[in-house]
Amino acid sequence: MIITADNPLFIWTSTNEDLTNLGTWENDYIDVYNRFRLANTDTEKEQHQQDWETFLSSRLKQLAEILHINDLLAHIPETCTQLILIPHRYLHLFPFHALDLFSRFPKGIRYIPSCQLLHQLQERQRPHFQHLFAIQTPTPDLYEKDLGAVSAITRQFPQIDSLKKDKATKSALLSSRETLDAANCLLFFCHGYFRSDSVLDSGLQLTDGFLTLENIIADFSLSNCRLVTLSACETGIPEIKPSDEYISLPYGFLLAGSTNVISSLWAVSAAATALLMVKLYQELQQQDNIALALNTAQCWLRDSTVQDFRAWLPHSHLNRIWRIKLDQYFHSIEAEKGATEKPFESPYYWAAFCAVGKGV
Repeated sequence: MIITADNPLFIWTSTNEDLTNLGTWENDYIDVYNRFRLANTDTEKEQHQQDWETFLSSRLKQLAEILHINDLLAHIPETCTQLILIPHRYLHLFPFHALDLFSRFPKGIRYIPSCQLLHQLQERQRPHFQHLFAIQTPTPDLYEKDLGAVSAITRQFPQIDSLKKDKATKSALLSSRETLDAANCLLFFCHGYFRSDSVLDSGLQLTDGFLTLENIIADFSLSNCRLVTLSACETGIPEIKPSDEYISLPYGFLLAGSTNVISSLWAVSAAATALLMVKLYQELQQQDNIALALNTAQCWLRDSTVQDFRAWLPHSHLNRIWRIKLDQYFHSIEAEKGATEKPFESPYYWAAFCAVGKGV
């Protein structure tokens, strides 16, 4: 149902064929992703990652057709400049923002678990954005994998607290509750995981254990937090059940007091994620709209050529060593594929991340 000031009620009815096609699409989506997610060897994982990347690139357009996105947009006035998505059941798994909608909604696209929670978030005031609490690469396999992104982001905040490498323990984090409560921004760069069999045990991997969704709901109080950034894999996947509200890590952080969460819908590329996060926080220096800042950073990652990246590096907040390393990396791609190559064009690299919450 589409209700506007000029057209009080328009009802769109999909066909039984549409519903069948959507169910088939969903099954294919989950099947291809699970093969990638559950691969046992590096060789298998690399092959299934390629399959997943190809699937996303070719099939998102089909999803838009099944849902008749263009037909629905034709009934929405151009004066509607932002989009808030409250999907139902398994639709929470899909990156609707990747269906070529950024230009149609120039004030951003974001998600929310329910209308009730949206109303609660709108009542919360989080005007400050000066104090960052960062949890950085808590496991050895992630050391240096952030490409210096977290250090670059911390340079933008006048007040910083951080737990890094072997200091980033669950016990240290849970004992820092006063500092967490004072923080305006909470940033995780770590491994994340989703437990479909026990959603409350889903969480974030720290040095000495796992920070679970149950821990977050029970132990966190984020009364000053405007943004939680979960720069990790599978942090936005929800429990799928027939209810009005889903349970997920973003839901837990919103319930704990934050007004916004950025999370991911699949296992992401560490390098692409690091670049996306640096650009996201650059955008947040210029504007208050968190959803739009993420959308802008995603378009930048998607559309930038290796030449564009090399031109951007000197103006980034990355330190000199990482600027040199990344310039060499992009130079090698340029030498092989040309200056106009877009290394992160596939939705696999940029579309996993969603802005969930109030938006500002």
